[in-house]
Amino acid sequence: MASVRKIQITFDCADPERVARFWCEVLGYVAPPVPEGFDSWDAYNDSLPPEERGAWFACSDPTGEGPRMYFQRVPEGKVAKNRVHVDVRAGTGLVGAERLAVLEAERDRLVALGAVCTQVLYADEDNESCINMQDVEGNEFCLD
Repeated sequence: MASVRKIQITFDCADPERVARFWCEVLGYVAPPVPEGFDSWDAYNDSLPPEERGAWFACSDPTGEGPRMYFQRVPEGKVAKNRVHVDVRAGTGLVGAERLAVLEAERDRLVALGAVCTQVLYADEDNESCINMQDVEGNEFCLD
């Protein structure tokens, strides 16, 4: 049996730090420490050639359990639905009205941070409720 490996999730985006800081708030992740010799990320970026300023940012789970998330600037904008997306497991173990209430409260918190709610899928005979959303640059994710 193969050993379990740590993974990193990489996002292509226009503004890596903005998207990374959004995901820090969503997941309780932390930004990396400012590079040695600098008192802020702005100071670090100002030291770089113009084309490299703000080209990347990252965040990670402070417990070390979850995957690192890496955000890299790309020249093209998002044009189609993501083929891979993040499921934020806000309602794990909950069912029915209790689950929906927790998901809706999390949706409202994330909308205040700049997310967009695109669809609420209500429980039926086969599935529990979940909420489809987009982050601050339109990347799809689900509250599950």
